[in-house]
Amino acid sequence: MRFLHSCAVALALLVAWPAQALTADEARAMASGETDDRVAAINKAVPTADARTAEFFQAMADDAVKTTPGRVFVMKDDKGFDPVSGAEARVPEDAEDIVNNNLLRSTLESAMAALRLTSTDEKVRGDAVQTLLNEPDESRLPLIERALAAERVPAIKARLERVRAASMLDSADRARRIEAAGTLAGSGSPEVKLLLNERLAKEDDVEVKAALVAAVRRIDDRLVWGDRINAVFSGISLGSVLLLAALGLAITYGLMGVINMAHGELMMIGAYATYLMQGVFQRYLPEAWFGGYLIAA
Repeated sequence: MRFLHSCAVALALLVAWPAQALTADEARAMASGETDDRVAAINKAVPTADARTAEFFQAMADDAVKTTPGRVFVMKDDKGFDPVSGAEARVPEDAEDIVNNNLLRSTLESAMAALRLTSTDEKVRGDAVQTLLNEPDESRLPLIERALAAERVPAIKARLERVRAASMLDSADRARRIEAAGTLAGSGSPEVKLLLNERLAKEDDVEVKAALVAAVRRIDDRLVWGDRINAVFSGISLGSVLLLAALGLAITYGLMGVINMAHGELMMIGAYATYLMQGVFQRYLPEAWFGGYLIAA
């Protein structure tokens, strides 16, 4: 039943794409052979995927596909079906289950995410965009650009722009790589920074490399400000805890007559001074010296 439900979803999502019928050769290429060849076949099928192709992606992801040297079978309720025609087919005893490693599963997940870009559910589209950002691929640009043209939600559209740019980072066209770096520079995401650094490590073109470095620096600037704001709020939060503890002790012991209120105020000042020295030792001095902050305070 789970597979039938997935097929129904796949059919609904493929309505908007200009599709090309799945062929037996495509099914064999995606289901058997070396991992790299299968990945290439899956990526090649995505831009023109029809409903049968979407069903086949889902079947492979569900480990519901068997192969023989000449044929491929989709398994439903212990029965075999031809992935191209959908007709029931007898499965030979020597048919073997396909084996999907992590790379293939990741590729299938991204392929199905690309086909979910036309979902009427904003959350589904948003999740699909995030998946594609994690696994960008230039072969999916036609789908992404069509989704961009149709998208009406500003937040999703902005993220789709980043996915489009990320998908162009490995383009053979240097102009596309420079454009991608410029677009991604507007992001403040650590994930995008990671993508840029990965491209930077293998980039040979001087101009493209300069654009990538500039993009990483702009993202770093945004991340630094975010870290500073977090540090301020964390400091206020931790400091307030110390202040409340000191005030509580001051009032309690003051009322008990053990100490007077002036002593309590000194305790409060001492607690906050200890907190400040702890921060100084943590940030500016070697780790081995950290235990000395109490003496310094």
